[in-house]
Amino acid sequence: MRAFHLSARTWIFCATSCALSSAPGWRAPRYEAHTEVLQSSSLLFCPALTCLITTFRQMKMRPGEVLIDCLESIEDTKGNNGDRGRLLVTNLRIIWRSLSLPRVNLSVGYNCIINITTRTANSKLRGQTEALYILTKCNNTRFEFIFTNVVPGSPRLFTSVIAVHRAYETSKMYRDLKLRSALIQNKQLRLLPQEQIYDKINGVWNLSSDQSGGYVLGFKIDPVEKLQEAVKEINSLHKVYSANPIFGVDYEMEEKPQSLEDLTVEQVQDDVEIEPGEQTDAFVAYFADENKQHDREPVFSEELGLAVEKLKDGFTLQGLWEVMT
Repeated sequence: MRAFHLSARTWIFCATSCALSSAPGWRAPRYEAHTEVLQSSSLLFCPALTCLITTFRQMKMRPGEVLIDCLESIEDTKGNNGDRGRLLVTNLRIIWRSLSLPRVNLSVGYNCIINITTRTANSKLRGQTEALYILTKCNNTRFEFIFTNVVPGSPRLFTSVIAVHRAYETSKMYRDLKLRSALIQNKQLRLLPQEQIYDKINGVWNLSSDQSGGYVLGFKIDPVEKLQEAVKEINSLHKVYSANPIFGVDYEMEEKPQSLEDLTVEQVQDDVEIEPGEQTDAFVAYFADENKQHDREPVFSEELGLAVEKLKDGFTLQGLWEVMT
């Protein structure tokens, strides 16, 4: 039996920590001796890779998301070379939107980023120039994004994105499940910034275990009346916390940007219908085929009347041509 702490961030039992208070699939603990809470997907904290966001709702920030920087005149060099756009940097993702065609936009969550580097790129607006390369992975597929600052002599694109992503990577304790971490110092819980302890319950049994590929947190509190009081308090904390979660990404610019609502223009819905389950052609421009060592075998194309390199599964010449044009 160990002490059981209730804080604004999470439940903490001995050396176990889990940011359940902001989990999207939160399930209220049962009034049983064996109380379960399932850890859910981390997509809430860090949106997955999304290309061609077509709705105004998806552009809006979720509770706890904060706009950190706004960069004008940024080119999406890989997918929309020659198109000037606006890059928004929040504590959870980066958003690029075309200034000439707002429905052409994309969102990259920090959780899917593998690495960020700077290299030379060929920009239609700047020519050969230093650009920001972002390699990501989503659903076992790698995507690469290249952003170029059209304004010469400004390193702000590099410093903002890299610094905020580093702040995200170093604050995972706020969002992830941590087992056997160094949470206790001198018999006291080491609090994170903005974290508070609301209650401390003694005599709690740890019944946590690995189940079906996931980790189930279970705790036993006697008597049942005391368990019910703890559940009520936890649910109350979760409700208050969910209204404005703290994700731990602490970074501020000297010059405060405008709010995302002021920068976003509501889109006019196009009279089109998107077939569900099909691969969107726009994704093709961002595929990262970095492991390709040699050309694929040539095949005869009836559409072109000549031999071409064999396409990857799921792609067509028509789709590739539409991306290029």
